[in-house]
Amino acid sequence: MAEAPIFLVGCHRSGTTLLRLVLDSHSRISCGPETRFLPDLQRLVGRDWERLSRFGFPREDWLGRIRAFFGGIHQDYAQGRGKARWADKTPLYTMSLPFVLEVFPDAQIVHLIRDGRDVVVSHRLRFGYRSAVKATVKWGRYIRTARAFGATLPAGRYHEVRYEEAVAEPEKTMRALFEFLGEAWEPAVLSYVDRPHDVADKYTDEATRRRADAGTDSPIYASRVGTHKRGLDPLLRCLMWTFGRGTLRELGYR
Repeated sequence: MAEAPIFLVGCHRSGTTLLRLVLDSHSRISCGPETRFLPDLQRLVGRDWERLSRFGFPREDWLGRIRAFFGGIHQDYAQGRGKARWADKTPLYTMSLPFVLEVFPDAQIVHLIRDGRDVVVSHRLRFGYRSAVKATVKWGRYIRTARAFGATLPAGRYHEVRYEEAVAEPEKTMRALFEFLGEAWEPAVLSYVDRPHDVADKYTDEATRRRADAGTDSPIYASRVGTHKRGLDPLLRCLMWTFGRGTLRELGYR
């Protein structure tokens, strides 16, 4: 699996950017900006297939063209940075995993899971109250979709990372992740702020502010765990109880 593409998925505001930067700090792995457009290409062999099939090319040919185009972008980007392997961090792809594996049959899926109550709080702080309300439903849907698909994959193809474990025990959690990926452990991945990454200035500014609020210089910190205890108002708490309590219990969140 050492050359297989890596897809990092999970509900938005679950810490996927943190994990993206950790992956991107490895000497062999490049994990660039979110792509987001793979579901648009799915239309070619999905709802548009009846029309496009009239060209006479088999569906496998179209999938190969998508693979060459999408994978080529990532591969060229990785090679330009001196990396041998590419990863894609796009939370949206959580809902398109069957197509992801159809295009890249050897792909490894990394699913980041975070307490849905904290995810809702993060949506409210980042995107506003309406987004937080929607997240009370979206979080569970993303979790269930990814886990159900992961259960169909053979060993070595699907790996879950808990956000809470990643920030509480970074080395232990990341060692397990890179072992799953078949990559050698590199301690420098935990100091990802010391490596160059193509990220928006707003993320860097936000991360700097959060570290200051947490009173730490460490790039990985646990101060965002449990924000729901003070950040969920009665309505959001009620909605999470209604839509998310089953998934929370299944995952062991109390």
